[in-house]
Amino acid sequence: MEAFVNQLNGILWSTPVIYICLAIGLLFSVLTRFLQVRHIKDMVLLMFQGKSSDAGVSSFQALSIALSGRVGTGNIAGTATAIAMGGPGAVFWMWAMAFIGAATAFIESTLAQIYKEKKDGLYRGGPAFYIEKGIGIKWFAVLFAISALLAMALLMPGIQSNSIALGMENAFGVNKSVTGAFIIALLALIIFGGVKRIATVAQYVVPFMAIGYILVSLVIVGMNIGELPAVFSLIFRSAFAADSMFGGLVGSAIAWGVKRGIYSNEAGQGTGAHAAAAAEVSHPAKQGLVQAFSVYIDTLFVCSATAFMILFTGMFNTVGTDGKTFLVENLPGVEAGPGYTQAAVESVLPGFGAGFVAVSLFFFAFTTIMAYYYMAETNVTYLIKGKNLKLATLVLKFVILASTFYGAVKTAGLAWALGDAGLGLMVWLNLIAILILAKPALIALKDYEAQKKQGLDPVFNSTKLGIKNAEYWEDGYKVQEEKVS
Repeated sequence: MEAFVNQLNGILWSTPVIYICLAIGLLFSVLTRFLQVRHIKDMVLLMFQGKSSDAGVSSFQALSIALSGRVGTGNIAGTATAIAMGGPGAVFWMWAMAFIGAATAFIESTLAQIYKEKKDGLYRGGPAFYIEKGIGIKWFAVLFAISALLAMALLMPGIQSNSIALGMENAFGVNKSVTGAFIIALLALIIFGGVKRIATVAQYVVPFMAIGYILVSLVIVGMNIGELPAVFSLIFRSAFAADSMFGGLVGSAIAWGVKRGIYSNEAGQGTGAHAAAAAEVSHPAKQGLVQAFSVYIDTLFVCSATAFMILFTGMFNTVGTDGKTFLVENLPGVEAGPGYTQAAVESVLPGFGAGFVAVSLFFFAFTTIMAYYYMAETNVTYLIKGKNLKLATLVLKFVILASTFYGAVKTAGLAWALGDAGLGLMVWLNLIAILILAKPALIALKDYEAQKKQGLDPVFNSTKLGIKNAEYWEDGYKVQEEKVS
């Protein structure tokens, strides 16, 4: 099974695909005139504007749901794996992927807002919705929805629960089955409470966990501040084959940096678009900008925190291009993953590292599973209509609970391989879709900028802009707002 999945990943994540991901992000950056730089002030301000309604969540709640999905094991285990397989230079390529990926996140999230629907009293949207409405290819939309459902409900939760279980076992000696049972009991309490409960939990837990993690990393960096020039020099030299030790890994650095960057920040994957569609905003570009900033939070802040803890303390191993010979082996016998971060924290704060990483992993990974459920449910609402929807949603809840428990007790290698396969399939389908469908998002950005120049609070009207099949916005936001309230 693992051999088959690894072979599939070899196709889904082949070298050409890695460079295609980079190229698409760069294309959207150019087409939006690098909005990730021009509109950074708006990104921050818009996070805290807007209120939730009966049908939608606030911009900050939508951001928190998206960050729940983005900030997960990829930030701890994924970053460590990138350094292990691609050397310190992989960190630079994760940063590069975040910078250009912010434009990709804007495009997909704005499209999700433009083509969202109100179903069973709640806003729903995402790639399946904008593929059908924007491109008009039903089978393509259904294919994405099924792929997303399989990935979010079956393949991806196991990565998160597996990391939690391993962390708890290493730090506190807790049996994996016990950890798995605790995870699914807590998860059930939240997902059976519906979308609003997911949003409420996310808006309180996500900022707390991210800020706490970053603060600890700053303490570790501060205690090793003398290493600052050397660490940054090592990252940049390794990224461009200028380092004598890691120079031969530049291909691996790019591949692992981009792959783990996409896995962590999810730009282009289409997952963040589901949460973006749920926001109550007056203009699609507003939530697009908020979601673009979430990529920065995930990679430039949280992933960097992990990378700095590992590199500043030297607590890592890196293998050569043969995948066997160690170029650096500072942690003999320690598998790539949370163990690097635990060792890094432990080296500076003895007796604190293992527990800190285990607790961090719990919060990071648990909120990600919570977000996965929301995304899976959104795709179920797309695929199934009418009286069968409630039953399908109930079945989904039990499926994700089962896959979460199964992942907690299985080996990490298979869990990561399955997750990579699920992610790769979604990335392929979504990138094709947003390449075809970028124009409406670019029109929305231009309209947003024009209204801002006039000193207005931008509102959206799809009819005036000639965007078809965007029913929610056809009469303009104000009329729709009256329908919602």
